[in-house]
Amino acid sequence: MQTKNLNPAQNEWETFPFGDGARILDIRYDPVFKGVFTKDTAKSRGALSDLISSLIGRIVTVEAVIANEPPVDDTRQRPLRFDVACKTGKGEPINVEMSFNPKAHEPVRLEYHAAKLFVGQDIHGEDKTYNDLKETYQIAILAKMKFFPDENFAHTFLYYDPDNRVSLGGRTRIITVELIKTG
Repeated sequence: MQTKNLNPAQNEWETFPFGDGARILDIRYDPVFKGVFTKDTAKSRGALSDLISSLIGRIVTVEAVIANEPPVDDTRQRPLRFDVACKTGKGEPINVEMSFNPKAHEPVRLEYHAAKLFVGQDIHGEDKTYNDLKETYQIAILAKMKFFPDENFAHTFLYYDPDNRVSLGGRTRIITVELIKTG
């Protein structure tokens, strides 16, 4: 049996050779990406933990994959869909997205998703303070095109005052990986 993959841009099936004529699925497509990283198995959870650990620069364990469509608070609110939303063992919210064809507004969209993850943390109650907010990571894997003008394939964005070269030390991070620059 051949493994085939749907190319949404062309609305046709593509196959990808691997080894002795075998075919593999292309992980850049959302259904495959989600299928690999959201299964309720030790291998899937381990792969997701390893991917996130390599991108944020420290070892984390993904404890839970959470609903990828958080409920809206208001009927006028724009619905939100995460690719792979999860929490680490420390409770840090993380969203990992595969963006096959990012649009020009991708940086603003990433900032929006990071903000939603950050403010979605529960700090209600007398026993909670802003210090209880966990680090939050919005990770975007940009699959098909060069997005930033430099040659670096990975970027980490955080709050920073460029005029005075001072970091705010905030707890939100936006990490991008441009796959086209890795090959």
